[in-house]
Amino acid sequence: MERTTQLLQDDKPQGMSGNDLLSVVRSRWLGILIITVLMVGGSLGWYILQPKVYSAESSGIVVTAGAENLGMSLAGDNLAKSKAKGYQSVGESILVAESVIRTLGLKESAPDITRSISVSVPLDSVEIRVSARSSDPQTAQNVADAWVTALALQVYELDKGNSSPGTEPVTKIVPLAKASLPSAPVSPLLTATLGIGLAAGLLIGLGYALARNHLDRRIRAASEIERLFGLAVVGTLPLDKRLNEKSSVLENTAEHNRVPGGHAMAEALRELRTNLDFIDVDNPPRILLITSSLPSEGKSTVTSNLAATIAAAGRDVIVVDADLRRPTVHQVFGVLPDVGVTDILSGRAAIDDVLQEWGPNPHLRILTAGRIPPNPSELLGSRAMEHLLNELSQRAIVLIDAPPLLPVTDAAVLSRVADGTLVVARARKTTRDTLYRALGNLSRVRGRVLGVILNCVATNGPGDVNYGYYGAYGSVTDPQDPNPLVPVATPVSAAAGASKEHSVSPLPEPREATTFLDPASRWRAPQDGSRGRRSAPPN
Repeated sequence: MERTTQLLQDDKPQGMSGNDLLSVVRSRWLGILIITVLMVGGSLGWYILQPKVYSAESSGIVVTAGAENLGMSLAGDNLAKSKAKGYQSVGESILVAESVIRTLGLKESAPDITRSISVSVPLDSVEIRVSARSSDPQTAQNVADAWVTALALQVYELDKGNSSPGTEPVTKIVPLAKASLPSAPVSPLLTATLGIGLAAGLLIGLGYALARNHLDRRIRAASEIERLFGLAVVGTLPLDKRLNEKSSVLENTAEHNRVPGGHAMAEALRELRTNLDFIDVDNPPRILLITSSLPSEGKSTVTSNLAATIAAAGRDVIVVDADLRRPTVHQVFGVLPDVGVTDILSGRAAIDDVLQEWGPNPHLRILTAGRIPPNPSELLGSRAMEHLLNELSQRAIVLIDAPPLLPVTDAAVLSRVADGTLVVARARKTTRDTLYRALGNLSRVRGRVLGVILNCVATNGPGDVNYGYYGAYGSVTDPQDPNPLVPVATPVSAAAGASKEHSVSPLPEPREATTFLDPASRWRAPQDGSRGRRSAPPN
């Protein structure tokens, strides 16, 4: 109990595994894509609105006079290097800026144009580099060249004033290279802007996906149930549009009644049937209670179609409508609702009088709810109900369609009588909290939970490639084929035998047998074959 509560209340993204994170990204890919596109588009718009800045670079070199021999040449080189460092501050002065403004006739002020100039001296060099930035490439080129010329004049005047009268300065600046006309802006950079927008969009999109996953408590995949509750998911049934209007039986034994596109549901039901055979091979359950957390999660539809699938394998099965408040099984199978469970419990009818055979398959019989009583919970928890179920289990496998666990206590009461309970959860609707409360109700009465059936799983989302495979790998007698195969006529006796043989569907291998052997679950079914009322879940 403490472990499951901890997992439900503290389900944080940082505790997710790599597969969980990948699943979140795949389920929220559209939101991540939209956010990324918006961020990239916003960064592109910002780039278009920003003024373009061009940069041009010109350079000059400090030279010394009087290098008549090697010694004086070395001394002059050292002097030029030391002078170059001092001339850097002169190049950034207002005096040079004012000279450039006068030369080019610029309208900017000296402080403004100074901020667009960068003067640098490479390490251990006599070169002085001037970089000018402007929104106009031609202006940037002219300012860079004019700045070097103005710097040379300013340096000459300063050194001339410090020299002896009638003598020339020892050092001077000579323009070295003219600036080239810039062809592309240096700011903003298109690639950098789009890269930042893309990275920001992906990060924000991933944060959005994780936040939505954390706040969205709905169950989406079987792995969530196994991770949070430690329970086996004995079956995952795909979303079938034929069940949108009303519950009905989709799986039957008549080949000509197959519906196009129903391969995914048919294979999922066969897989569920096979998985139930592997739950407890030593003591296979004969009385299975099928319920859900809340209404409209598909328990009646699952019960009916599972019963038809079991009957299609040639095994006798009885469906008992134990929802004495809102019975629906008679509507699914199209049988009479007038007499049923309540009539047997009240002694007004015998079992054989009210059991109704389902027309398409004689192996399937239905026991409807009968008249709605004023005290459903008391009837379902009575000894008469226990004796009824035990007697039915001697004849066939019994599937009980029970009311939801949270609104009423009927299903919890019946779970003490059944050999095991299957809880139906609807993908993208059932929340973790409601499923936790439903399982808690079963645990309090010591009901035996065999596993969970995840219903209405989307066939076009992450992790649903198997259903696409089932849909593509259909039967050769698919009604979509304009020329279906027609069997050759046979004698009546042989045809009857063949019909009997073909009513048994081959059993596929279980998808993952180890799923049913998880020892960590507090709701795990007992291994001794005992029923829930004699085996309490661990604390």
